[in-house]
Amino acid sequence: MGAPRGAVPVLSGTVPPLAQAFYARQETGLGLADAPRPGETTVLVPAEQDAAGDIKDGAPSGTGKTQLAVNFAHAMWNARAVDLLVWVPAGNRAAIVAGLAQAAADLDSYRPEETADAAAKRFLGWLSRTERRWAVVLDDMTSAADLDGLWPKGETGQVVVTTRLPEGELRDGARTFLAVPGFSRREALGYLNSRLTGHPDQRIEALDLAEDTGGLPISMAQAAAVVTGCGTTCRDYRAEFAERLRSTLGTVVEDCPPSLIVSWSLAVERAHELPPAGLAWPALAFAAALDTGGIPGTVLTSPAACSYITGRPSVAAPEDQELVRTSFRNLEKFGLLSVDKTSAARTVWLHRSVRSAVRAYLPPADEPLMLAAASALLEAWPDAGSVAPGPSAPGAAEPQLLQALRDCAASLRAYAGDLMWKPEAHPLLLRAGTSLLESMLAESAISYWQSVATSCNTRLGRSHAQSVYVRDRLAASYSAAGRMGEAMPVFETALADRELELGPEHPDTVTARVSLARCYVASGRDAEAITLYERALTQSERLFGSAHRDTLAVRASLAAAYQAAGRRGDSVSLYERTLTESELTFGPAHRNTLTARGSLAGAYQAVGQLTDAIDAFERTLADRERAQGPDHPDTVAARASLAGAYRAAGRLKEAVAVCERVLADRERIQGADHPDTMTARGELALALREAGKAKAAIPHYERALADRERVQGPDHRDALSTRGNLAVAYQLARRLRDAIPQYERAVSDSERLLGPGDVETLTTRCNLAAAYRAAGRPADAATELRRALADGEQYLGADHPMTATARAHLGGGGA
Repeated sequence: MGAPRGAVPVLSGTVPPLAQAFYARQETGLGLADAPRPGETTVLVPAEQDAAGDIKDGAPSGTGKTQLAVNFAHAMWNARAVDLLVWVPAGNRAAIVAGLAQAAADLDSYRPEETADAAAKRFLGWLSRTERRWAVVLDDMTSAADLDGLWPKGETGQVVVTTRLPEGELRDGARTFLAVPGFSRREALGYLNSRLTGHPDQRIEALDLAEDTGGLPISMAQAAAVVTGCGTTCRDYRAEFAERLRSTLGTVVEDCPPSLIVSWSLAVERAHELPPAGLAWPALAFAAALDTGGIPGTVLTSPAACSYITGRPSVAAPEDQELVRTSFRNLEKFGLLSVDKTSAARTVWLHRSVRSAVRAYLPPADEPLMLAAASALLEAWPDAGSVAPGPSAPGAAEPQLLQALRDCAASLRAYAGDLMWKPEAHPLLLRAGTSLLESMLAESAISYWQSVATSCNTRLGRSHAQSVYVRDRLAASYSAAGRMGEAMPVFETALADRELELGPEHPDTVTARVSLARCYVASGRDAEAITLYERALTQSERLFGSAHRDTLAVRASLAAAYQAAGRRGDSVSLYERTLTESELTFGPAHRNTLTARGSLAGAYQAVGQLTDAIDAFERTLADRERAQGPDHPDTVAARASLAGAYRAAGRLKEAVAVCERVLADRERIQGADHPDTMTARGELALALREAGKAKAAIPHYERALADRERVQGPDHRDALSTRGNLAVAYQLARRLRDAIPQYERAVSDSERLLGPGDVETLTTRCNLAAAYRAAGRPADAATELRRALADGEQYLGADHPMTATARAHLGGGGA
């Protein structure tokens, strides 16, 4: 069920497998898979609710909500009824955000520096505007709060939600609630007849068996598997069922009705007897410690998992892994779980009710199980250095694997409780938190580290090394989310703690100093950032040497801080030294060297050394083409930077030619709707305009505006800027009748969205005044200039350049 990048249809996420014996429900399937229902949100809830919409005590679980959603997804995909299908595990907010952000990447709209939260919001905006057909499934939602601000909406798409939450928590006039019951009598009999084909006597008392199980699809699947696997009959099974029901009378398990307690226990006994005998129960117990939304296969065949399940020390040798795989196949045979051999990220799926039943029969605080599961997750987790930040390339398994690992870690953390804090925070707790940051899930990371920080301070004390580390991660999370005001005091505390505990020269203290400096830069406190960077650079040179990669990184950051503070000469000198030492340390073709050369080129351009800048940009482009290939994103970006340098130097013919190449590359590699492509189209239009070819620029601006409004929405800031640029091009081409309406719309939108005192609003207002003047409307021009002057004085101050510009035009008779 996959699709190549840029193709239609597009699949995002891992759709669970249909159960081995899935049965199409003609009477109780609710017609969900019959046809798409554009504009509708369908919520599948348990069947038994009271008048207030709350779930009744004893309402059945296992009625097949997720399987109906899976069947819907397969039906929509196979019929090509949608252009985009998104499956999102909705067990927690981080999983929902990650799923929506990955969908944005799968649609070719991934931005490397964008947080997952921003990508998710942007994807939701796209859904609300697109004319393409789409479907989003949010499976197993456990908290209504997790979807605050994240509900997908759009006239051309359908949302399907599965949840055990009461309707009362989710009631909304725009949502349709469908209560999912068990099989009807006719469906139950048809299901058993289709499964029990060994001999005619197997089906004697089949309808009675359906009534015994309450018509629950999961219980009936387990019962049919036992009858088939053991070669018995429905009558024989009913006798066992009745005896087991009597022996478990009074047993209460959350999310697990009595009939399911009986059916799963009979099924696991049969699975436990199959070779390799005795391994089915520990395998099921191990899976029950983790998440129900899909467990990675690498977790279940890790050394820790193999040791726990086989009961002997293991290094995950092939023979031990095969024993474990066979055990899970036996469990699948008896309807206790599902195995998706096509998915490495979410391989084994366990029903929530089965997990509840297994946990109820495990010893409380089963330390060997908890620690084995935690170790298995760590063994399967990719190293931090090998994980690319944010959502990955469309179709890649890694983001889905990381989210599956985080889901499993969250389930284990909730289940294990205090065992994860003996004697201090288990490394899994720290790894799960760093993974949130690696995936750019900044807001989720903040909530996570706040929780862990509270536990650290309470259990270990504020001065404990883990407490200091966790505070540092919390600060980094605030910073990643752009919440610098909250990040700064935490970074300052982290630095003070490290200086006190480790000393000012310790490498971790230097790292904390750099982190605080980075936060100061982002907050516009350049002078304080420079002081910290200078000290960190001196210490790093002393600790590691002047050519060490960490020293080079600090030097590059200090150079950027100098440039931001207007100390451009100092910036150039540092960048030159960074490039020289990068070449000596890494070689001329290393990515660090290529980055250093590009940064130096930008510094040259900033100080007006345009010849040097162009030479450096040309060398960077040639090196990247040779080392990374002409279609690598960094190569295309280097070509765009060269075009900008040509334009700054007035070499407009060359600038136009390079801009045309960049646009062609972006369209071919990333697609016409990618933000980088739209930017490239605008840059080409600007180069043409500056080359005196306003008429040639206009079609590109018109296309860029249409694309931005369609993809990003008319209120996106880039759309506002593009409209203003189009108006300028119209004016230069003497098309004032076209220019003025665009200016007026741009001023109105800018004032509404950015505010009357924003520089872009004031600039556009002055441009509108100039257009009015050129059109012979001096009174209107004067009105706009007076408004620009008043707003500039009020919001920017009387001495601001924008205010001065408005004053000059107004006082100089420009109106």
